[in-house]
This record gives sequence, C-alpha cells and structure tokens, in this order.
Amino acid sequence: MNVTAILILMITFFALIFLGFHISYSMMASAAVTILYLGLSPTQVVNTMVDGIDGFTFLAIPFFILSGDIMAHGGISDRLILLADALIGWMRGGLAMVNILASIFFGGISGSATADTASLGAILIPMMHKQGYDKEFSTAVTMSSSVQGILIPPSHNMIIYAMAAGGISVSALFMAGIVPGVLLGVVLMIFSYYLSVKRNYPKGTPFSLSGLWTALKKSIWGLGTVLIVVVGVVFGIFTATESAAIACVYALIVSMCVYREMNFKELIQVVKSSLKTLATVLVLISASGPFGFCITYLKIPEMVVNAMLGLTDSKFLLLLLINLIILVLGTILGMASIIVIVTPILMPVLLSIGFSPIQFGAVLILNCGIGLLTPPVGGVLFIGSGISGVPIERLFKHTVPFLLMMLLVLLMITYIPAITLTLPGLLGLL
Repeated sequence: MNVTAILILMITFFALIFLGFHISYSMMASAAVTILYLGLSPTQVVNTMVDGIDGFTFLAIPFFILSGDIMAHGGISDRLILLADALIGWMRGGLAMVNILASIFFGGISGSATADTASLGAILIPMMHKQGYDKEFSTAVTMSSSVQGILIPPSHNMIIYAMAAGGISVSALFMAGIVPGVLLGVVLMIFSYYLSVKRNYPKGTPFSLSGLWTALKKSIWGLGTVLIVVVGVVFGIFTATESAAIACVYALIVSMCVYREMNFKELIQVVKSSLKTLATVLVLISASGPFGFCITYLKIPEMVVNAMLGLTDSKFLLLLLINLIILVLGTILGMASIIVIVTPILMPVLLSIGFSPIQFGAVLILNCGIGLLTPPVGGVLFIGSGISGVPIERLFKHTVPFLLMMLLVLLMITYIPAITLTLPGLLGLL
C-alpha cells in the first residue's frame, strides 16, 4: 500500500477544490501528479481520459439532454400542467398536487431536476401564489417534486452511473427508477395534502371527463417521448442510445411542427444551452478516467472495504453509513461528480454485503437529488429562490419538511429491495 501516493492524490484533489478549481480540473491535476510520482507514463492520463468517454452508451447522454431541452422550451410544460390539473386539480391544495404530478410527467421527458424546476416553476409558482398559496410552500413543492425527474427514465445520470459501475444494464436502471420516482411523488402528495388541509389552501375546479379528454389531446404528443424511451427500451425495440436519438428527433418535430412554439432561432439557442451542459458532463466523465485509474491502482476500494467491514458487519449499519456519506457529499458536490467519484470506491463494499448494483443506482440518484436542495451548492435551491424571490435561508427552512419526506423514501428504497428490483425483474432485465 503506497500511503504517500494516496495522500498526494487526496490532498491535491481537495486542496484544488477548496481553492475554487472546478472538480474536473481537480481530478485531472491530482491524478496527473500522482501518476508522475508513481513513475508511470504521463500518457496514462490522456489514455484513461479518452477511454472514459469511449463507449456507445455515452452517445445517449447528448441526445437525452438535447431532447429534454427541446421539449422544455417547445410548449410541453403548459400542456403537462393542463393534463395534471384535469386529473387531480380538484383536490384541496390542487395546484400542489398538479405541481407534483406534472413533475412526474416532465421527468419522463427531461430527466433533469433543474430543467423541471425552471420550466414548471416559472409557471406554477406565480400561479400558486396568485391563488393564495404561500410562496415558500409553492417553491418547496416545486423543488422537491423535481427530484422525481432524475429517477424516472430517461435519466442521463443513470447512464453515468451505469458506466461508473462497470457497464451495468441501463435498461434495468431505467426500470428500477420508475417505482421509486412514483413512490416519491405519492409521499410528497400525501404530505402536501396534509399541509393544504391544515392551512386551508384552495380547491381547484371540479373534475370533468370532457376537460380531461381535452387536456389529454393537447398533451399526448409530448407524452409520446416517454413511450418512445420506456416502451422501446423495455421491449428491446431500441437500445438506450437509439431511443435517445429517436426521442431527440421526435421532440424536434413535435416542438417545431406540431405545437409550433419553437422556431429555428430559438432552436439554435436551445442547442447552445445543451452543448454547455454536455461539455460540463463529458469533461467530468473524462476527468474521472485518470482519477479512477489512480484509485484502482492504489487499491483504495479494497482499503475502504476493509475499513468499513472493520467498523461493523451489520448490513443495516453499513448501508446507513454509506447513505450518510453521500448525503454529506451532496451538500458540497454536484450529482455527476459524486457519481463518478464514489461509485468505484463504494461498489466493492456493496458487492461484499450482497447489495444489488441496480438497487444502489436508485439509492445513489435519489440521495444525490436530495443534495440538489441543500446549501451551499444546491442548484435546484438557487433556481427556486431566483424564480420566487424568496431568500435562500428562508426557503431552505420551509424545504426541510419535504427533505424529511424524501429521506423517508430514501430509507424505504435502501432497505426494501422489492421497490427497485421487482419491475426490472418482471421484465427479465436482471
């Protein structure tokens, strides 16, 4: 065990982060310094960076990002809200329920919590405030429900995890995220209904079959993206990469030719935005190549396994400890960063206690999603604050009860394997 090399890797990595360098550059630089110290060829850095993104499955990431951005700016948000309102808007606190259900629909299109908050929040937060809901409550509901989007397929973070975990089935991961995503929505709905009754928030318009039919006709084209991804992957019609490409073309046709709410000039801006997101993601994945090589070469995963199993042999306590570690990391690092760093380190621990990598994918994604709502780097928290005008400190205080509900769901999917594994098992994906 080369303790000096491990210290060089970790100290350099964290020092650069605290100095304000982007995590991608921190990983590349710390790995390069460590590789030079070990006397290995400097070309190892470049080779592992290229290998890190050299995979057919990774082609799905740019297509999913672009299709989500196109649909988010192509008129789909309004139509999803109309459909959700027609389904459950009649309840006490109806707009809160609409917000959560619309996020489930939107998650099946964008797979992004930030896009969900920005798109639906810009419409629903002012609408809820106008109808008598507190701004803090409206924003907290919008932010917490957006996390469903990273669980429900398509989710490019699931693809990143699949590669970081050694190339496990993307289709199985997609299916494993559906039930936890819906479960999270149900728990948030129950809690929101309780608060709505307690605070006497208004009811919506009475339920109408004709209204539901009208809303369904308007939104059906947008929901077609979900069918392409889920049905195509489940029944083996497409691979995840092929379904992403088809969904991208479909989203373009719907937004520009069917809904006609996006012109060529707007499309160029959407593509630019998608490219910025893609560049950040791919540089991060590429940088994880040499960093992961150093972790493996120095046998850090084996050290972590021995250390954690030395603390306790209780599977319950080990899973609790792993979740706590990820929750802490979620307050200071972004989702993709956590995935590429912790997955290769923790995977041997999980395998040693018989924990399914597919189940851990859902656990990790939800855990990281909770981090999006926590300061100081919670991206969704900042977007929600920007839309509503509520200061970060006050908004986070009102978000804490929703975070507790999300933690409840996190514990459920951690300790009840059937929640994540039943659906992919029934479909023969395990």
